Amino acid sequence: MNTIAKDLTGRVAVVTGASSGMGRATALLLASRGAKVALLARRKDALDAVAAEIQQLGGEAIAVTTDVTDQASVDAAAAAVRNQLGNADLVFNNAGLMLPGAIGAQPQREWESQIDLNVTGAMRVIQAFIPQMEEAAAQGKVVDLINTSSIAGQYVYGYFAVYSATKAFVSHLTRHLRVELGPKNIRVSVIEPGITETELQSHFTFQGAIDWLENASKSIDFLKAEDIAETVGFIVSMPKHVNMQQIVIMPTKEGI
Repeated sequence: MNTIAKDLTGRVAVVTGASSGMGRATALLLASRGAKVALLARRKDALDAVAAEIQQLGGEAIAVTTDVTDQASVDAAAAAVRNQLGNADLVFNNAGLMLPGAIGAQPQREWESQIDLNVTGAMRVIQAFIPQMEEAAAQGKVVDLINTSSIAGQYVYGYFAVYSATKAFVSHLTRHLRVELGPKNIRVSVIEPGITETELQSHFTFQGAIDWLENASKSIDFLKAEDIAETVGFIVSMPKHVNMQQIVIMPTKEGI
């Protein structure tokens, strides 16, 4: 009988957006289960703090300052992972940005940065680590690519047009990647969370979204970063022949 294998000893995990929120929580969980974890994000001090926390708990982690909007930075990070930990066999492609705003009024830098980070950045990470994942799979290892999308990629929300479109890209990209990578024994999954309590909301500049979020927090218990981490842990612990393609995780009280 197949069982959930929570021991991740021997696996090499890469987590982007690892300095806070879902990335940080997931890195901590994966390390606690025995994985060697590469922490990728732009903020060196925050990354170093997460790495130190993992190491203090007896885990193994390296902090690799990385800007996913810069291909050279991502390529250098991939090389550092291979050199210091070995080929990545678990990639949590999680770096992202959410900036709601009114079409026609939103500053260009806000909508452009969401596309560059959520779409192009996600692709940069995939392209950089695919060779390592393919090598790991060819050696018989369990290999996972997990992309972070959002429930916004499925539904229509006012003033979230660009963000929602970027997440729809990630979700549909994942479906296509399964067709290409599944035959190579690489599992590809997408997580689509509802409202989650992370740093993303602190970057909002659009007052309508700020007000909506404040009102929603009075009636909805938002998801926590640790809830997403547990979901990632579930996905990667399944038997090798099982691919959880798409998981939607919502606060109990959040409507669609």
